[in-house]
Amino acid sequence: MKKFLLALSVTALTLSACSKTETKNSDVVKTVKTTAATQVPTLSSSDKDALMAVLNTQPDETKARFEARNPQATLEYFGIQPGMTVVEALPGGGWYSKILIPYLGPEGTLIGMDYDLDMWAKFDGFVNEEFLEKRKSWPATWIKDSSGWGIENGSQLSAFAIGEMPEHLKGTADAVLLIRAAHHLNRFNQAHLADSLKDIHDVLKPSGVVGIVQHRASEDQDDGWANGDNGYLKQSLVIKFMEDNGFELAKTPSAINSNPKDMASSETDDKVWRLPPTLGTSRDNEELQAKMKAIGESDRMTLVFRKKS
Repeated sequence: MKKFLLALSVTALTLSACSKTETKNSDVVKTVKTTAATQVPTLSSSDKDALMAVLNTQPDETKARFEARNPQATLEYFGIQPGMTVVEALPGGGWYSKILIPYLGPEGTLIGMDYDLDMWAKFDGFVNEEFLEKRKSWPATWIKDSSGWGIENGSQLSAFAIGEMPEHLKGTADAVLLIRAAHHLNRFNQAHLADSLKDIHDVLKPSGVVGIVQHRASEDQDDGWANGDNGYLKQSLVIKFMEDNGFELAKTPSAINSNPKDMASSETDDKVWRLPPTLGTSRDNEELQAKMKAIGESDRMTLVFRKKS
């Protein structure tokens, strides 16, 4: 962590010499630029039509989150096209998977990527021996469950846990998506982060891309608070650890998923789960819940990197 915080401090100095009031979340998008040539695929009009068609068929419960999650603009920014092989980290209940599987189509492949068992064991509360035992068979279970969603003409499916990637998957992916999944990789120890980035680098084709959507802490917040424990990471830190592990920023960071109303602070020890949809601190407090709903979902960075060849 000390090495990371030192690197973060150097990066932050190069990003801006602004005062605290000038380093709020919205300003980070404006100050970080990339010198790398943009080599992210551009969607054709037929690709965009195909994506819109898939989004239009999603259930109302999923569509209710479109305003906060912006799946159309996000996937376009990442350059995700039908027929690609895409790795989705921690796919969870399948919110994005159920969009990606029909969109990638029968010529494409969606690969689920789970955290490793050692990392899962560090989570508090819901993780017990039974949970860990079931997690051992997660790749097969995820494929079976996803196949049972009844999606016609969907992509092929595969899955692996970090540190256990099958040899035949190396160099096969066009893109890896880390959507609200990076904070856990950084919060426990750097071994998990190093292992995950190695697998991500290995699974990608040359010049493959990594798309990241992540809860964002403003640059003036305490480094210890913004290490992932509370769900938030600094954008400068994310850029730093990607660049240190074989990736380069491929586009200027996007404001697609930004929310300036979310001014999370280390001074009040804010946690991302206080906000919708979790509302973890206000289930029994209607007044506080109304305030959290008025903020909306978290402020999120949206970044795309390219694997260095």
